[in-house]
Parts: sequence; structure tokens; C-alpha cells
Amino acid sequence: MSIYSVNGTERVLSEYAFLVSETDEKGVIVFANDDFCEAAGYTTQELIGKPHNIVRHPDMPKAAFKDLWETVKRGETWTGFVKNNVKGGREFYWVYATVYPVLRDGKHYYMSCRKKPTADEVASSIALYKTLV
Repeated sequence: MSIYSVNGTERVLSEYAFLVSETDEKGVIVFANDDFCEAAGYTTQELIGKPHNIVRHPDMPKAAFKDLWETVKRGETWTGFVKNNVKGGREFYWVYATVYPVLRDGKHYYMSCRKKPTADEVASSIALYKTLV
């Protein structure tokens, strides 16, 4: 059973999709679950060892990611709405993301858990992101 449906060029996640990935302190992917791989259109092998921005959509303002990294590097949890690219760049998907800082074996990692946002949340995010540089 697929975790998404396609609406034009948008992959709309199902209510049951739960995308999880983890990066090291430099943003390199060290873990990706099956739902994340399926939504992004990559295999686990294609994602592990790559920078997480491999899925970054060009519509996303740099200010959003600046805020994300500043927040998690302070040891705090970040939440927000993110538009990601699917492999090949012809499709995209929206998520509501929660990013947690993790300290393991003296090293910093960042766990991102994501689910489907509502249509209203996506519309609000699009309007907000148009105002950011």
C-alpha cells in the first residue's frame, strides 16, 4: 500500500505516513525509514551518506532552514512545515516536521519525524514563505 497519492505534481501523504530520518551534525543522512524513502523516491542506499538537503525544494526559504539549524544546535526542538523535492525534481511533497537534537556517544545527531500537514497548514505556509527571503 502506497503512503501517498499523486495530485498533479504533488505527492499527498496518507494520514498513516510517518517519515523519519536522522542526520549527523553536518546534515548527512545516517538513517532513513521506508516511508521517508518512498515519499522522496530514493532507496535507503541512495540516501545514507548524502546531505539531507538532497530533498530540499527550491521554494523553501533559506530563513526557514537557518531557524531550524539555530534551534536544534541550541539543543531545542524545532517544528515547522517543509516542502521537499522528490527524486528527479518533477514532484514534491509537504510535511509537518519535528526535529529533535540527539546526543549519542558524545556526538550530535538530529532526528526528524514528519507527517502529513492539513491543506490549510500548507496554504498558510505557502503564504508565509513568500514573505521570507
